Amino acid sequence: MIRNPILRGFNPDPSIVRVGEDYYIAVSTFEWFPGVQIHHSRDLVNWRLLSRPLARASQLDMRGDPDGCGVWAPCLTHADGKFWLIFTDVKRYGRTTVGGASGASLRDFHNYLVTCDTIDGEWSEPVYLNSSGFDPSLFHDDDGRKWLVNQLWDHRPGKNRFAGIVLQAFDVAEGRLVGERKVIFQGTPIGLTEAPHLYKRDGWYYLVTAEGGTGWGHAMTMARSRTIDGPYALHPDTYVLTSRDRPHVALQRAGHADLVETADGETYAVYLCGRPLPNRGRCTLGRETAIQKLVWGEDGWPRTLDGSGDPTLETPAPNLPEQAWPAAPVRANFDGPDLPIDFQWLRTPYPDEIFSLTAKPGSLRLYGRESVGSVFRQALVARRQQAHCYRAATVLDFEPAHFQQAAGLICYYNGAKFHYLHVSHDEDVGKHLRVMTCTPDSPSADSFTAPIALAAGPVELRVEVDLERLRFGFRQGAGEWTWLPEVFDASILSDEATIPGAPAFTGAFVGMACQDGAGTAAPADFDWFDYEERAYRP
Repeated sequence: MIRNPILRGFNPDPSIVRVGEDYYIAVSTFEWFPGVQIHHSRDLVNWRLLSRPLARASQLDMRGDPDGCGVWAPCLTHADGKFWLIFTDVKRYGRTTVGGASGASLRDFHNYLVTCDTIDGEWSEPVYLNSSGFDPSLFHDDDGRKWLVNQLWDHRPGKNRFAGIVLQAFDVAEGRLVGERKVIFQGTPIGLTEAPHLYKRDGWYYLVTAEGGTGWGHAMTMARSRTIDGPYALHPDTYVLTSRDRPHVALQRAGHADLVETADGETYAVYLCGRPLPNRGRCTLGRETAIQKLVWGEDGWPRTLDGSGDPTLETPAPNLPEQAWPAAPVRANFDGPDLPIDFQWLRTPYPDEIFSLTAKPGSLRLYGRESVGSVFRQALVARRQQAHCYRAATVLDFEPAHFQQAAGLICYYNGAKFHYLHVSHDEDVGKHLRVMTCTPDSPSADSFTAPIALAAGPVELRVEVDLERLRFGFRQGAGEWTWLPEVFDASILSDEATIPGAPAFTGAFVGMACQDGAGTAAPADFDWFDYEERAYRP
């Protein structure tokens, strides 16, 4: 059996492709750099993070992209002997899709194509496609033609902003879209039609979409047509897979799916989902990726194995040799020339401006830059939280000169949601430790604990998370840990803790940060970073 989710923690909007015996899933990375995560499996059970293809400034520059924007919904395909990756870079979100939200309804999305002969090689310079909407997907027809489908955005008053799925031909020789665009599917009454993917089977064109929004009302829908430009008839069950109005289902928010066929002809759907905290109902692990086997009925439509459309925690695995991957080490020592693959940073394609692995060999040096939450140049390096219960720790060597310099251990969702255990300095206490918390759902936007004086020299910082309970500790030297008396709310590090209409599609990270509001780039050195998942501790 395959145990879901297969990609734990913030790994949303999956796009899957099989090439020979290998399976690859590309997922969204939003404002985190490098862009797009590609995971690899040979048995659909065991997965490893393999690469991030958008790693150069000429491919992706997200400085200034708001929280929740950046790289949305990649589409990964393989044809003509190479890999094709389509992605969106969202520059403006547009906040009036939800009642009570502020801001205009205008959005900016730019869609691009990159290619590579190998999945983990150097990907091409991007080819600009269009900006008419998001969730672009490339379909390679069996007659050699290629087609782009994407969600169409309509900002006009009184219109459906999710205006349907638009189709347009892509000319490979010219490297651009050609011909007229056509709306081929306007969706079902639940609306918010997005995430299109096209397939061809037995002479039918099948169109998979996501509807109902990427929250609790999410659903995977399907329609088909004998011609690629429609008309498309809806699946007789409306939803192929959903947890909409199904509180009994462990995997909530299910939708945004893509299909893959094994060498033996079995069909699997990958889709995003969320696992709510049992006490608070918030998904601190963000939108994760699950997989489920589908079967084709005599009527030519796919369904889940029991026909219910429920997402499941387990699904039958294909008859393939098991391929397990080595477990990731608990400790990252920062001894190599590159960051360990689990770590990312925010927005900038110029990492040398915010960190170095050579300035102090064996340590990660962060250069103090802009404040936590800056959308331009923020020195924050972190990894995903991938379990509801875990511990993380690091050792910090940092001697701040004044109150505008800070560095430490951060539990981060975005600029409006974080808990930050940091070392700073002021004229009253000197070098000290305290926590800054930023909450999106309380009358006070931010709060601070009382400062705790520190001696000169390194300090170990630690966090323990059990569901919605978060505790910080520290020590200097080899003595006992000192635990801060406050118990912090880990559930704010979730999509659900938000102000109306704000983009909230990512997940919780834990990592290291450094700020210098004076602009002098004060350095902070982190010798190692531990991340260990564990069972719940009462």
